[in-house]
Amino acid sequence: MDNITNTKKITITALMAALALIFSYIEVLIPFNPAIPGIKLGIANLVVIIALYYLGLKYAVLINLIRILMSGLLFSGMFGVLYSLAGAILSMIVMVILKKTGVFSMAGVSMAGGVAHNLGQILIAAFLVSNLSIFVYFPILIFSGMISGAIIGIVAHLIVTRLPAIR
Repeated sequence: MDNITNTKKITITALMAALALIFSYIEVLIPFNPAIPGIKLGIANLVVIIALYYLGLKYAVLINLIRILMSGLLFSGMFGVLYSLAGAILSMIVMVILKKTGVFSMAGVSMAGGVAHNLGQILIAAFLVSNLSIFVYFPILIFSGMISGAIIGIVAHLIVTRLPAIR
C-alpha cells in the first residue's frame, strides 16, 4: 500500500511541476510591469505552497527546483535561475518554520514566504552588483511580497481544502 502512495505522490509531483512551469510561462506572457524591478505576481508559487501543505516539504522543494531550472533554461537564463534559487531557498526555510509553529494560517505562511523570496533575491542582487544601495527597493518589495503572498495563500487554502486525501 505504501508503494501506491509513493507512486501517486511522484505522479502528482510531476504534474504539479509541469503546472508550476506553465504558470511561470504565463507570468512571462502577462504584461505586468509596475516600473519597479523584481516585482512579479508569483503565480507559480501557488503550486509550491499547495505542494508544501498537500505533499510535504520534500515534494514542494522538488517541484520548486524543477520549475526554477526549467523556467531558467526556457525563459530567464542563468541569472534568472540564480535569483529564483536565492528567493526560493530563503522563502522555503521561512515557510517551513512558520508552518511548523502551527500559529500562522496558510495565507500568513505564504505572505512571509513572499517577503522572504524578495529578500533572497535582493540579497543575491546586492552581492552580484556589490552595492547595498539596492536595498532602497526593499520596502516596496516587502509590500508587494505581502500582497501577492496573501492572494496566493488564500487561493492555495481554497484549493487544498478541496483536494482529496492521498491514499
